[in-house]
Amino acid sequence: MIETADHDGIAVLTLNHGPVNALDLELLTAVPDTLAAVADARAVVLTGSGRSFSAGVDLKRIVDGGPPYVEKFLPALSLAMLGLFGHPKPVVAAVNGHALAGGCVLAAACDIRLMSHGTIGLAELAAGVPFPTVPLEIMRHAVGPALDAMVLGAGRLSPHQAASIGLVHEIVEPDALLTAALRRADGLCAAPPDVYAFSKHQLHRPAREHIAAARPSEDPQVLELWSAGRTARILRDYLASLRGD
Repeated sequence: MIETADHDGIAVLTLNHGPVNALDLELLTAVPDTLAAVADARAVVLTGSGRSFSAGVDLKRIVDGGPPYVEKFLPALSLAMLGLFGHPKPVVAAVNGHALAGGCVLAAACDIRLMSHGTIGLAELAAGVPFPTVPLEIMRHAVGPALDAMVLGAGRLSPHQAASIGLVHEIVEPDALLTAALRRADGLCAAPPDVYAFSKHQLHRPAREHIAAARPSEDPQVLELWSAGRTARILRDYLASLRGD
């Protein structure tokens, strides 16, 4: 589900979960567990297997599982994103293909984002569901004023478009992506680990404060909307449109 490899003290985590690394309860639960298992690594590189980094939430599981599944899924989503965002060591995303919706947020939760090809963007509103607080604030931290257009427009960005708003820091040829990500991770390790962790903590303070303030009121509304019967119907129609039915 998440493969791990060591490259001179840098942990490479590869999402390997179905054809497009869709985010379901099991994969999200594995994220904090895997980060804990590589806590002693100098840095982390996160990438995907196959043609996608991650195509986002497994919406079919949301529809099939109904409210009981959603009630477990949404907290797991927030916990996974927070674990990646708050990891004290350098974290570099090697975006090897499409990074959509939750996959885009996974990349945004990393300190540095390299991308080789594919598209990246937020499709939640197009699918008919709102953002939980944690993913929204992580995206706000990553792209600032560009977030409005990303959320409300629900479009896909090319690597060059993503670079123009700071969502992607470097565009790399596919064959060189992992090597470039390891190089960037190694460069970030030049700072003493405690200094890097403290600096990251300072930079993330506004996002964490917004999360703490908004979650008690917003996340129950998000759960209600994701669990609604109307949402299930919208998601079925959205999935059918993706299949071309």
